[in-house]
Amino acid sequence: MLRNEQTALRDHVLNIASSLFYAHGIRAVGVDLIVAEAGVAKTSLYRHFRTKDDLVAAFLTCEDEQFWQTWQEVADRNADDAWAELNAHLEWIGSRLARPNYRGCPQINAVAEFSDPKHPARQIAATHKAEMRRRLKTIAVRLNSDRPDELAGQLALLINGAFVSAGMLAPDEAIPLLQNAARLLRAGHTS
Repeated sequence: MLRNEQTALRDHVLNIASSLFYAHGIRAVGVDLIVAEAGVAKTSLYRHFRTKDDLVAAFLTCEDEQFWQTWQEVADRNADDAWAELNAHLEWIGSRLARPNYRGCPQINAVAEFSDPKHPARQIAATHKAEMRRRLKTIAVRLNSDRPDELAGQLALLINGAFVSAGMLAPDEAIPLLQNAARLLRAGHTS
């Protein structure tokens, strides 16, 4: 098989697995279901992903890359105004929460499914959340927060709480809740 065909097959398997993992949960989806849905043999799956954990890691890595790509696009559009940037992030995150098929943050979902801190899914999730907090701290510094670490932690808690609560919010509720809470947090962190 040619390299492009191999890459296409790998991407196909990963896309099917990602959809299944997100819709049903990682532990609920077995390799047999993935190969059946993808229309491939198990050997094809294992040629590209040595174990199910490798496939899970690839799924979370793709989710991570897509999230940060959107984050960076928003940051670039608002590079001159930290407050506008934060509000724009909260707007796209709130819009994400309002999608009808939204089942929460894949990284948070993975942490809920895997208790072993050494599991690759938890490590990817931890790295993702640490990066969010780092980026929020950068915004907090630009906002002239007198306690940027604390503000970043509070904003991360706000965003992660919204991810977990998405299914309990009305579709038009997330954005104003996020933005108004961020405004109050900011007010408590400037002299």
